[in-house]
Amino acid sequence: MAVSCVAFLALSLSLSLSLPLLLLVAWKRWRWGRAARHVIVVVLGDVGRSPRMQYHALSLAKCGFSVTILGFSNSKPHDELFQSDRIRIVSLTEIQRFAVGPHILQYGVKVVFQAAHLLWKLMCREPAAYIFLQNPPGLPAIAVCWFAGRLCGSKLVIDWHNYGYSIMGLVHGPSHPIVLLAKWYEKLFGRLSHLNLCVTNEMRKDLVENWGIKAMTVYDKPASFFKETPLNLQHQLFMKLSRTYSAFRARSEPSDLVMERSAFTEQDSQSGMVTHFCGRPALLVSSTSWTEDEDFSILLEALEKFEQLIVDGESLPSLVCVITGKGPLKEYYSRLICQKHFQHIQVCTPWLEAEDYPLLLGSADLGVCLHRSSSGLDLPMKVVDMFGCCLPVCAVNFRCLHELVKHEENGLVFEDSEELAAQLRMLFSKFPDPSGKLNQFRKNLQESEQLRWDESWKQTVFPLIMDT
Repeated sequence: MAVSCVAFLALSLSLSLSLPLLLLVAWKRWRWGRAARHVIVVVLGDVGRSPRMQYHALSLAKCGFSVTILGFSNSKPHDELFQSDRIRIVSLTEIQRFAVGPHILQYGVKVVFQAAHLLWKLMCREPAAYIFLQNPPGLPAIAVCWFAGRLCGSKLVIDWHNYGYSIMGLVHGPSHPIVLLAKWYEKLFGRLSHLNLCVTNEMRKDLVENWGIKAMTVYDKPASFFKETPLNLQHQLFMKLSRTYSAFRARSEPSDLVMERSAFTEQDSQSGMVTHFCGRPALLVSSTSWTEDEDFSILLEALEKFEQLIVDGESLPSLVCVITGKGPLKEYYSRLICQKHFQHIQVCTPWLEAEDYPLLLGSADLGVCLHRSSSGLDLPMKVVDMFGCCLPVCAVNFRCLHELVKHEENGLVFEDSEELAAQLRMLFSKFPDPSGKLNQFRKNLQESEQLRWDESWKQTVFPLIMDT
């Protein structure tokens, strides 16, 4: 009798939960004809730190689609998204792992919650012609978006930035059961999408050869706001940042009271003219998500070697090294930085507003990239942004980096801290002499006439979604 009661209650509960869902599906099917120009963009992560998906949304909106973005709202996206009347951002609820029970149970509860929450959010939106999904993270988003698409007639488009299981492998090891399960899941549900985009030709080949998935390579391209920063805007940015970060403050006060000075620039308050401060330090910039696929000890060791060269009497500039970003390993590396006793180098680790980041890149002298792809198949978007600002780059080598960084043309490729230190020495040996190697790389970037995101998107993605 008790078992029958439990069974009846379970059946009643399942019916009570499924009936609203079935009614919602029927209603969405009825409205399907009115949804041909609506797209849902899904990021099971922070929308503000997912620039490629923001660019997809903007491009879709410019082509006449209404766009709903589903994702976490931990940081502010670009202002353009808020300025468009065709784009709406809907926040997903983010839960952390519970502090009790085995890790596998904590992770399982989180995945189940995310799946149910994401499905409900998808079903509550107006019908969509397409669901654009960023992967990774794809667990449980790929399966949920596919299921919602099947219910509502939406076509699933997966944008493969990397493989989620390979990132998990950096933490747990490649043979861990969770990693193997994630790989199986990614392969199985990845094949169920209608369209697939990826970020490199190497990934496109790997998807078709090892996963049975045909994808279109859509290279990351800089948005229009990534460009060289005029000197007056550089000064405004430096003065703004100097209120919070001492590395941007002037080392000495100007003798003339009409002059306003930062660590790099000075402005005549009467004429408004801005010039680079004579004897200024070089500005080196890197950005990171502070994860296991970027080893910043390489940069810190190279900076120590660079510092020693200055101490030994070489004619090299002081450095201000700015490392932007948020992530799980930031606290660890911040402690390492505090243990260094630099005399000629200042390191700061700010989190910049979305509008300030391109201004900083456009003001810098050199970019450094420590990204080592967990799969060997993706490319660092930070380098794309740097190139958009005509900023030369030193990048650590990995499998498909050659698709982006051309050694001795738009930057340099290094293997370890020794090689990076030697490159810093060579590039800054004549700083800020315009005849130096650093300026030659910048000139090459200025003359390269890089394709921007909007033009690239219209040539690659737009024809795909119009054909299907």
